[in-house]
Amino acid sequence: MYETLQTARKGAVEYLTLNRPDVRNAFNEVMIAELAQWAGATANAGDVRVVVIAGAGKVFSAGADLRWMSKQVNYSQEENQRDAGAAAAMFNAIDTLPVPVIGRVHGAALGGGAGLAAVCDVVVADDAAVFAFTEVKLGILPAIISPFALAKIGRSAARELFLTGMRFDAARAREIGLVHAVVPTTELDATVERYVSEFLSAGPDAIANAKALIRRVWTATPSEIPTITAQAIATRRVSPEAQEGMKAFLEKRRAAWNIGT
Repeated sequence: MYETLQTARKGAVEYLTLNRPDVRNAFNEVMIAELAQWAGATANAGDVRVVVIAGAGKVFSAGADLRWMSKQVNYSQEENQRDAGAAAAMFNAIDTLPVPVIGRVHGAALGGGAGLAAVCDVVVADDAAVFAFTEVKLGILPAIISPFALAKIGRSAARELFLTGMRFDAARAREIGLVHAVVPTTELDATVERYVSEFLSAGPDAIANAKALIRRVWTATPSEIPTITAQAIATRRVSPEAQEGMKAFLEKRRAAWNIGT
């Protein structure tokens, strides 16, 4: 189906692989369009409960493709606006997927690759992985990925890492919140699958609503938060999924939707 991606389904889990290993899974306009297309299809699938994003070959993603960048050098302001808008829409589409997204990062996640890690809900990295927001090294900006990266790493870390473009290791990525688990390469897949199982043991609608709640509360004013949160929990408590979950807990049995191991 895709030129730059590979997909595989295992039950309710969608495995997406960036599949341009010859260029270190670098982004170009085709990959961006296909990722946006994939995100739209996944959001509407109805039978996907968890997504795992990985990279083929030696690295997760090395950022922007050199051939694509060579085209951008000659783009007009309007062409650059359209190009950047497509990338922004793609990252937003993945960020707002109603299912949890796990990033399986190995080797390197640079530039847009670090941005892709930022839109994942959970990131598991191998202990040899390196990260960087490298854009200023090229005289450009991490503008498109900035809202997603800032939400993960905060302003202080961004001032250091956006402004220097320096590389940092997986331990530092975990320290600032870009990564959630750092493990040896041999444990990468097992750790990812543990997160998959945790997600599959939770209510899928509850996860989708919790993910949306994070965004709402993060951008709300203090006076809005009590109403938002009270309405959110009241609505969930009377939902069929919550009713099943609470009854299952009281009856000491698994909820119908709990398919975790």
